[in-house]
Parts: sequence; structure tokens; C-alpha cells
Amino acid sequence: MEEMDLRYLKSLSKQYPTVAAAATEIINLQAILSLPKGTEHFITDIHGEYDQFQHVMRNGSGAIKRKIEDEFGNTISASEKKAIATLIYYPEQKMEQILKTEENMVDWYKVTLYRLIRICKCASSKYTRSKVRKALPKDFSYVIEELLTGRPDVSDQEAYYNEIINSVIATRRAAELVIAICDLIRRLVVDHLHVVGDIFDRGPYPNLVMDTLMHHHSVDIQWGNHDVYWMGAAAGSQACICNVIRISAKYGNLNLLEDSYGINLVPLARFAMKWYEKDPCTCFKLDYREDEYDVRDAMLDEKMHKAIAVMQFKMEGQLIRRHPEFDMVPRLLLDKIDIEKGTVKIEGCEYPLRDTNFPTIDWNDPYELSLEEEEVMERLTQAFINCEKLQKHVRFLFTQGSLYKVHNGNLLYHGCVPMNQDGSFKKVTVYGKEYAGKELYDVLENYARKGYYAINKEEKKKGQDILWFIWENQNSPVFGKAKMTTFERYFVADKKTHEEPKNPYYRLMEKEEIVNSILREFGLDESTAHIINGHIPVEVKRGESPVKCNGKLLIIDGGFSKAYQGKTGIAGYTLIYNSYGLLLAAHEPFESVEKAVKDGSDIISHTTLVEQVGKRQTVENTDNGKGIKEYIKDLSALLHAYREGVLVERIHGEDNLM
Repeated sequence: MEEMDLRYLKSLSKQYPTVAAAATEIINLQAILSLPKGTEHFITDIHGEYDQFQHVMRNGSGAIKRKIEDEFGNTISASEKKAIATLIYYPEQKMEQILKTEENMVDWYKVTLYRLIRICKCASSKYTRSKVRKALPKDFSYVIEELLTGRPDVSDQEAYYNEIINSVIATRRAAELVIAICDLIRRLVVDHLHVVGDIFDRGPYPNLVMDTLMHHHSVDIQWGNHDVYWMGAAAGSQACICNVIRISAKYGNLNLLEDSYGINLVPLARFAMKWYEKDPCTCFKLDYREDEYDVRDAMLDEKMHKAIAVMQFKMEGQLIRRHPEFDMVPRLLLDKIDIEKGTVKIEGCEYPLRDTNFPTIDWNDPYELSLEEEEVMERLTQAFINCEKLQKHVRFLFTQGSLYKVHNGNLLYHGCVPMNQDGSFKKVTVYGKEYAGKELYDVLENYARKGYYAINKEEKKKGQDILWFIWENQNSPVFGKAKMTTFERYFVADKKTHEEPKNPYYRLMEKEEIVNSILREFGLDESTAHIINGHIPVEVKRGESPVKCNGKLLIIDGGFSKAYQGKTGIAGYTLIYNSYGLLLAAHEPFESVEKAVKDGSDIISHTTLVEQVGKRQTVENTDNGKGIKEYIKDLSALLHAYREGVLVERIHGEDNLM
């Protein structure tokens, strides 16, 4: 036996000091491999729509309804099933309603707790008792465990089981127990959550989405382009900071920065009022406002919108000139403005400008910030860097997130794999070296992390610039378009200039040989694997399908954001991957939590079976199962070492010296 192997086995023997301990663990792990795989839930392009996100999370994209149906079938009415589903989704709010309307609470508690325990048993059946025990709420762990393992249908246990429930009711803890069991059911129904990008922007509450994700028991995130530049802003990239403020202003969400994150925008407001006080800012009207949005606030926000947009074009211009290798020189447009003629030259063509009031631009050097802009920019940068809540959210994105993920035989990413017209992976130069395919993802992610964590100032600056690159460069995997026409959409009326041609990937993704080449590039079996893709809204109203390439590629962005729903015709797709196969759910818009609690209304979801496995998937078929099998090999080697006398059991805790 090699010395390194022996050292590892000696270390392992501290945890399993006897033959019995090692053998018992092998038996336990071997049994776990035969359990059904846990349910995975995929969601993408949330865009700050917290209420819809929260409801889809709480109903598990229909998984909880399926559990209720599996357990009760036709033994209870449809209205009773709806009531218990709503209770599981929103236990606190529903209990509040029930306590006001129900006349006989004792009977209600007895019936409801019995039904909830049945659903909970069904949901927990695919897990070990140890895993379920770890998920139990602290205050009711003993009670719930006894109820889950008890047999009220067996005469010897019936009285004991009923007495537990009677005692809970007598001590006035029944409402809390109901809430605890509902929370546990939601926890057990979905084992793991995948968020395939774009938590931020458009909708008003990405901060609440982030708070929810940070308390989730098991989650990973694939960064979307709208997440990455928030990460860049938190890292101190001034180009990213400008984008965050501009887009927040555009969608009437500046209160998110000021009230939710505590970022002081007063310096920008003062600057905007000084330079744009009499400017109607007609090109900078807000795209999305809440009903209560104050008109005077809107006027100020539009001036701030314009002020930060001009600063953004300057900061991005500086960045493009600093990095010619980014191949974005055609996006330098401020120096193409002829202010006297009121035109701008774009790709050789001259277009009239919709707005010619640029009081802060020095036409001798249009990309230079004025002294006042520098001061505003510095104060904003410090506000972002020192915002504790934003930093907490962004650190979570870095620790739980990545540009892509390979998980249980599926490849998850937000945008696309940059390709040439012939389907080959596009070579992209990043700081002097060419990368393509998986290598491109890896190097960009590496620099993104440096942009936030690096101590070396030069490496940190490179990383910050890459975070902006990932946001809007034509070769970015999470953007996937030839250009971002922000300037044109503000200042040029001709809609031809607004077009953003997509990467060839989006034309080629129906070709099986292309999808197979991507799967192979990321080390996956092309005969069984899938690509789970976000970023591009699926226009269902035009007959577009989210299922591409005979089910090998699934695009699950269908318009979670209200800003997209007019275009898509639905309110988002989500995906469930359980032990039986893949289920795609298309959701209708969500009305409100209040209506869901009061009327028992749910999101109307249309579920489609994408793929059904021939044999039910078990833990053995998962990535976790591979790890368990490796650990069983190690334990078997330890067992062999004990039996061959290479290592000595530590019956009484003494160290192995052999």
C-alpha cells in the first residue's frame, strides 16, 4: 500500500475506528444509493418579480399539488385539496384567515394535522430518516418525528398518536405546529433549486428574491448578464455602477437603490437638477412605473436617468479605448456626434439625433468626465462598495454561483455558447490569449472572481473590466448578441439601428450535432444529457416552443418579468426534474398573495412531460451518488486494512501506530 493511501486511511480510521463502524457506514451508504433521486427545481429570469417568484417557489411548480393528488386521489373533494394546497403555500396567512372564520378549531386541527402528516410522509419517503431529522424545525422536531413514524391505523399506537395531537391542541401550539409542518413539506418536496440567471432588474424587488435565496436549504445560481453587472457594481466598476443606476431609473426602481440598499443618490439628483433642470428629457421617460408613482418623482428620475446615461457612455468609452482587444471600437459613438448638424454617424450612416442637449460633454474629448461628474461618480462608487446589504447579496452570488454548472447529467447556463456561423466554437481573446467553448467560460469566471476578491490592484481592475465585458460584449456567453444598442434606443428614431443580431448559437441550437458538440465540450454524455438555458424569452403567443432539438435543449425563460409578458404571452417557464423524468411548467400571471390566501387561487400552470425515464432514477444515478460510491470504495479499503492487519482497530480510542 502506498504511503499516501495509508495516510488517508489512517485519517479515515479516526472517524470509523472499528470494523463494525466502517461496515455499518458502508451498509448505510449502499442503502442510500437505492433511494429515489431528489426533486430538482429550475427557475430563470426572475427579474425582481418577487410575488410570482415566491408563489412558484412555494407551490414547487405544481409539485405540491401532485403530492396531494398522489396521497388523497378521490378520497377528498377538489375544494378540500385546494384548501390544503393554499395552507401549505401560505400557512401563516391562511391560519390567520381560518382562525377568524372556523367555528370548531379543535376538529379542524385534528383533520388538518392528520392530512398534513400524510402529505409529509409522502414527501419524506425518498429520504433517509437522518436527512428528514435534520430538516425538522427545532421547536417541533420530537413531535413531528413521532407523528411521521407513528401508525394511527394500528391499535397499539392509535391512542399514543391521538394523544400527541390532543396535547398540542390543549397547549395552544396547534397553529404553530400546522405552520411548521407546512414549511417542512415545502422543504422536502423540492430537494434542490437551480436559478439559471437574471435575478435583478425590471421588477421592483430583486433584494427580496436574494433574501429568500440566501435562506434556501440548497441552491445554486448560474449568473445572468443582469446579475453580473450588479456584481461588477458591488466590486467598484464605475461602468457597471452607471448601468445599475440607469436601468433602475429606466424601470422606475431607484427606490430599490435608495430604500432597500441605502445607496445615497442625492449627489446624482443635485447634479441632474443643475444641468438638466429645464430639459424635458423626453428620450428618458420611464418604461415601467407602479400605479402610485408620483409625477414629480418621475420628472426628477428622468433627469437622473439622462445624467447617468451620459456618464455611462463616457465611462464605457474610456473602457473600450483602454481595451481595443474587446473589439468594441464601433460602439464609440459620442465622438461620432456632429452637434452642429444634430446627427450621429453609426456604422458609416448618418442619423438625426432625437436629443441634442449635452451640456456636460466636452466635444474636444467627449469621453472625459467633467470635474462635477468625477465627484458624483466617486461618491456613488463609495456608496456601492460600502453598502453592506448589497455586498452580502453579491458575495452570495459569488459563493453559490458560476457562469455555468454541470449537475446530474445536465448543463445549465444563462445565455449561449459563442459560436461561428459554421457551428464551431468562437475563439475570443482575453488579455492576450485565445479561448473558446468551456475554456472561455472558465477564464471569464476566473477574472470575474478576481474583480471582486483580488488584492492585487492590477488584477482586480482587469477583473472589474471583465465583469463589464460579460455584461455587454458580443463575445460574452451570457449576452449572446452582436451589440447592445443602448445609445441608439435613446437617441436615434430609426429602429433599424436598434437591432441586436443574435449569436449563431440561436440559429443552430435546433441541430443535434451542434447540441451534441456542446455537451461533449462540457464532458457530458450526449445520449442522455440536456442543456437547460435561460436568457431569451420564448414567444409562446407566436407559436414558439421552449423545447429544442428533440428535447435535448430547453429554454425556460418565458416572461417571469411583467415587462416581457406582452411579448411572450405567458408568465414564465419552470422545470421540474424528479426521479420519473423532466416536467416543464408554463405559468399564467400571478395575481396576488392576498387573492391566493382568500380564494385559494393558484397560478394556472400547464405542465408538459418533456422526458420520462424508463427506470426510476435513484441517488446512484446522481453526482452525489458518484461521490457516495467513491466513499464506499474508501471505506471498503479501510475495512480491508483492518482485516489484513495493516491498521489496528481503536476499540478504546487509542491511536493507530502501525
